[in-house]
Amino acid sequence: MGHSHSHAAHAAVEVGTQARNALVGFLAVLGVLTVAGLIWLWPDSSALSDAIDVQFDAPGVTYEDATIREVTTGCASQGDGSPVRCETASVELKTGEQVGEFVDVELLGPQAQAGLRAGDSIEVARIPTESGPLFSYSGTNRMPTLIVLGLLFVICVLAVARWRGLFALIGLGFAGFVLLGFMLPALITGKPGMAVALTGSTAIMFVVLYVAHGVSIRTSTALAGTLLGLAVTTGLGAVAVSAARLSGFADEQDYDLAQLVPGLDFQELFLCAIIIGGLGVLNDVTITQSSAVWELRAAAPEMSRAGIFASAMRIGRDHIASTIYTIVFAYAGGALTVLLLLYFTNREIIDLFGVEIFAGEGVRTFASAIGLVLSVPITTGIAALTVAPARLPKEPPRRVDPFAPLPA
Repeated sequence: MGHSHSHAAHAAVEVGTQARNALVGFLAVLGVLTVAGLIWLWPDSSALSDAIDVQFDAPGVTYEDATIREVTTGCASQGDGSPVRCETASVELKTGEQVGEFVDVELLGPQAQAGLRAGDSIEVARIPTESGPLFSYSGTNRMPTLIVLGLLFVICVLAVARWRGLFALIGLGFAGFVLLGFMLPALITGKPGMAVALTGSTAIMFVVLYVAHGVSIRTSTALAGTLLGLAVTTGLGAVAVSAARLSGFADEQDYDLAQLVPGLDFQELFLCAIIIGGLGVLNDVTITQSSAVWELRAAAPEMSRAGIFASAMRIGRDHIASTIYTIVFAYAGGALTVLLLLYFTNREIIDLFGVEIFAGEGVRTFASAIGLVLSVPITTGIAALTVAPARLPKEPPRRVDPFAPLPA
């Protein structure tokens, strides 16, 4: 078998030509299918405009910017004996027909617990009535905080990871574009959910991996392992969603979305969430396994492919153990409020895991975790087959005795 060389970032490793061609051909086919899927599924702008042209608010309701001047305890509309905390904010309107005027806005429940104080910038809803406009709290201007945190994030990434961090940020920007510019609009316009999720996720992985880690056979093996792991997660998730009879409806936001997009398939939407949720962790695991195989081959050119696979799998097992915790705790943190509700019921906790809101999280967690675990041997196997076979050790040079008699 002929050989070529892959110039990866970590090590220059000899690569089998046939394995390289098979890998490149496999990824090329997936790349063509992804581009075709993007063309086929790309949402039409007019269809998207029609889909989101829904009057969500009552006629005449507008939203105005305001600045809090004073916050006092208690509300005029609430009695002293009410258990729900309420505060009254005196705000100065900054936009709209009544700009410059002061109005009172009630902060009820969670709004009163957010720590709003004088000087904060908020948004209020202006509701026209026969007796004059009413004003209610709509939201807080949190953009300054988010911008500062975002800048700190970028600075930390660039300071620590340098050029690699910059490329990772570029890949992250592309992923955001695909998610917001393609996947979500395609789902709203009624495109097949599973096809949208697989096409968008594959496009993201192609760009993110090559931009962040460079175009090489090493990165290509990680990409192939990621996409195959994604296929496992998708297939398992589809079977589990069907077998568990999950509807995809878990909270009030799902019902609100169903009213706005009547044709949306919430089972496929839930499956999309499973696929997207597993992308980042899959990427982390597969690039680590590919790099491990490359470094092992560079350090031990005489080791067999089976030996490299076994050594890399030992590394992968340690990585799996820590990454599974990442998945479970990430989902637990996101569903912390739901988990707290388990303590306020007279039913056995084990029985409640069959309820959709809990069963959905279970399916999401297990499907992602299984896809993650299986991606480790898949990626390791692809990488071990891609690198060149073991070299035979060179025969050590023979020592010659300078005083030995010459041969006759």
